[in-house]
Amino acid sequence: MAERKFTGKHALAVFVGAFGVIIAVNLVLAYKAVATFPGLEVKNSYVASQEFNEKLQEQQSLGWDADVETKGGLLILRITDAQGVPVRVAELQAVVGRATHMREDFSPDFTFDGVAYSTPAILGKGNWNVRIVARDADGAEFSRRIPLYIKG
Repeated sequence: MAERKFTGKHALAVFVGAFGVIIAVNLVLAYKAVATFPGLEVKNSYVASQEFNEKLQEQQSLGWDADVETKGGLLILRITDAQGVPVRVAELQAVVGRATHMREDFSPDFTFDGVAYSTPAILGKGNWNVRIVARDADGAEFSRRIPLYIKG
């Protein structure tokens, strides 16, 4: 049997094939990253930056704090004032979702029981974000993104 030689054409084919695989994998990963997470926090970052300090001062003047937990099939949100007293807000909007994609996002309908806000929710294991926007009777806005980790 005749011995085959490794020629320049063979080296070129190996080189092009190896880099072709690398480039193809990078393109697939880049497409998946862009298609599954928009990365959009605000529609216009310039306008948001111009209003940031005023919104921050308004929020700090409320003196509110918020935390969230899951217990017995419920998602429990506590909003308290500077003295730790539960706050009943005039308006509450919330979105619960994963940190990396929007497929599982939902807007819960919280009810206030005098101590905390709760809603039925069964969350899968892993990292979640609870984004809230609450307003007091005068319309002052309190917004917060609260990370929540569910052990599996």
